[in-house]
Amino acid sequence: MNETRPPRETWGSQLGFILAAIGFSVGLGNIWRFPYLTGQNGGGAFLAVYLALAVVIGVPLFTAEISLGRKAQKTPLVGLRDLVGRRSPWRVIGWLGIATALLILSYYQVIMGWIAAYLARSFGAGFREADPARLAAAFDAFTARPGPVLAYTAVVMAGLGVIVGRGVQAGVERAARILIPALFFFLVALSIYSMTFEGAGAGLLWYLRPDVSAIDAGMVLAALGQVFYSIGVGMTGAFVFGSYLDATRSDVPGSAATIVAFDTLAAILAGLVIFPALFAFGLAPDSGPGLLFVTMSALFGRLPAGDVAAGLFFFLVLIAGATSGLALLEALTATAMESLGWSRRRALWTVLGSLYALGAAIVLGFGPWSDVRLFGRGLFDIADYVSGNVLLTLGGLLLSLYVATSWGFDRFREETNRGAGRVRVTGAWGPVMRWLAPLAVALVLLAGLGLVG
Repeated sequence: MNETRPPRETWGSQLGFILAAIGFSVGLGNIWRFPYLTGQNGGGAFLAVYLALAVVIGVPLFTAEISLGRKAQKTPLVGLRDLVGRRSPWRVIGWLGIATALLILSYYQVIMGWIAAYLARSFGAGFREADPARLAAAFDAFTARPGPVLAYTAVVMAGLGVIVGRGVQAGVERAARILIPALFFFLVALSIYSMTFEGAGAGLLWYLRPDVSAIDAGMVLAALGQVFYSIGVGMTGAFVFGSYLDATRSDVPGSAATIVAFDTLAAILAGLVIFPALFAFGLAPDSGPGLLFVTMSALFGRLPAGDVAAGLFFFLVLIAGATSGLALLEALTATAMESLGWSRRRALWTVLGSLYALGAAIVLGFGPWSDVRLFGRGLFDIADYVSGNVLLTLGGLLLSLYVATSWGFDRFREETNRGAGRVRVTGAWGPVMRWLAPLAVALVLLAGLGLVG
């Protein structure tokens, strides 16, 4: 028997929706993934390509996902069933979105546990080491101990659970009104601080001045993949958040453009925090995924007040991770509520329990289960690869194809422009939605599968 549930929740205001959706988009993809990809791909050239693709591809597809959610007024599984029919193959879009969100959050929570541990370390005067090799060894030793990592992860997820348990307006929206301004305050403050170091100008020029000769097909594909990962197309969060909007009066195109603009600004600011400081102290900008935990820790070890700077930085990163984590957790919880007829409490703690079990397996993959390999990859790597390189882009490809074929561009434009303000879907969007977006996403998918390079 289904449990008794209150009427479906909505956003308290358009601003609340925008702030919550910015929180969904702005996360570790901006603070962790974007800087290390920029470092590996030549700095300013990668930034320029990323900005162009965020506008041309990111905004239209993010708009489409929000609009589809608003049209459905339900979560992806139930909403797409009602829109396209029980037997329609397009329903797989919803299933892919849920699978992507579940898999991403299963390892995302582990990274947040690491960040929480490094934040706690800053309070114990733990940033005195400046040798990257020793810091890398210390990081590997920490991640190989399941107990502390699982403890920090549990604390982080319990905190997110408390917020999501309060509902859309009292929980997610209220948290966004506090966390998003705080996030951008710390980003701006730390970027200004970073540029005060002697020699920071070289890093600033490297980051902001494009070297056109560095642009190649691999860089473009990496930038497009980052657009998807950062903005959150295909992660089901935009669909669920859109479903809480008023069906006719909310401004979808203007909101989507604003959200993508702030998501992009957060990525730019993260680079301004990291690269000037790295160049000032002679550290490598192309250190890959270890940039956040190893290279930045080496930087803090060289600063006079390194523990204070480390505390502020990892607090910033934790906020960024938490805002995206809240959105993904809300999407999964709302889907369980609507699909299974459960109360919010039952759905939330079932989802949390399932996520924590998956996260525990990933944590063990760095320690006792480090020899476990799937297709030559460890458990963390396989979760990252399947979610980011396969499910995320496949969901985005099907979304773009659905808009171009089944929904149709003209019907999409009419639906999306209801309640729109100055930013509207125009005929110029047509070639992007019909041809450019599906082709671009298909190329990212093929690159993720190793079929093009």
